[in-house]
Amino acid sequence: MKPVLGFIGLGIMGKPMVRNLLKAGYTVHAYSIVAQDVEEISRDGAVGQTSARAVAEAADITITMVPNTPHVEDVLFGENGLASALREGKVVIDMSTISSLATRHFAEKIKALGANMLDAPVSGGDKGAKGGTLSIMVGGEAEIFARCKPILEVLGGRVTHVGSNGAGQVVKSCNQVLAAATMAALGEALVMGAKAGVNPAKIVEVLSAGYARCGALDIRGNLILERNFEPGFMTRLQYKDLNLAMELSQGIDSPMPIASLVRELYKTCMAQGTGNEDHSNIIKVFEQLSGIEVQARSS
Repeated sequence: MKPVLGFIGLGIMGKPMVRNLLKAGYTVHAYSIVAQDVEEISRDGAVGQTSARAVAEAADITITMVPNTPHVEDVLFGENGLASALREGKVVIDMSTISSLATRHFAEKIKALGANMLDAPVSGGDKGAKGGTLSIMVGGEAEIFARCKPILEVLGGRVTHVGSNGAGQVVKSCNQVLAAATMAALGEALVMGAKAGVNPAKIVEVLSAGYARCGALDIRGNLILERNFEPGFMTRLQYKDLNLAMELSQGIDSPMPIASLVRELYKTCMAQGTGNEDHSNIIKVFEQLSGIEVQARSS
């Protein structure tokens, strides 16, 4: 018999994830601070609830997918938070991207209540959430991971247990450092090529077939050329994730010169008010520096 699930957070990632769980035959109790999102996902078959606590009371395993560390803390331990409904046998899977240090602390508090927690941040953006092809990196006890793995496999194409509580968030920071640096390098390269007179569409075509091929090119290359910065992953979230990586690096004395520079570039995006655009909009910083706009040409 399938466990009853809860899901808290119905944004760009959360809603398609819930839909995939429903399609897989799970009963899902859902909550968001945005009532309209709860109404929408209820029409798809989820059971709408009015608080995080109500979700956890109904569910065996509750998934959280919210923007940042304070949001997770509030969902877990705030007024009407789910912690007050936890008891032995229940599990919380936090799929948000938050502080690894805070994650370990939250897991300890939940363990003290008799329940268990996994941190399971994801990579793959809204496309991966819709297709159920996310890469999921999981921290927590191996036994709890094994119990929850069939659920995570509905959401992800690759589900990997990477260590104890907090390890999932550490690996996610590694992912974000590489993803952000790659996106910045893509923007810089396209601007250079365009200013040198080459059609950017040809640059994307060639790079996509060679050693420089990467997720940034595959997923966002053509969208950049179309000047489409509708968010698959928001700039403000990328900036938040880079700050988390820097927090981690400071605590372990791990120098991060490249990540530090990339964070400053994303800070520029934030200062210019484009935090809600896709993180590929970092190309605009290089465009402003070079005085040219990158877009596909007919020839």
